[in-house]
Amino acid sequence: MVLVLALWTSGIAISGCSKSFWGGAGAAYEYKKKQQMDRLEEDFEQDRISREEYLDRKKEIEEGSIIY
Repeated sequence: MVLVLALWTSGIAISGCSKSFWGGAGAAYEYKKKQQMDRLEEDFEQDRISREEYLDRKKEIEEGSIIY
């Protein structure tokens, strides 16, 4: 009985973390990275940050993203 309960509980947990959920979470994460990159590029074009700071921050964004 304990084994059946454990399997049933783990089945619910696994189905709760479906591919569509993680796909949506991943898309939201990448959208946030795109917004950061757009803001960074705008700051650089408007001379609000130096080229060195631009390159450093761009590298950080790229490392945390699968798209960039």
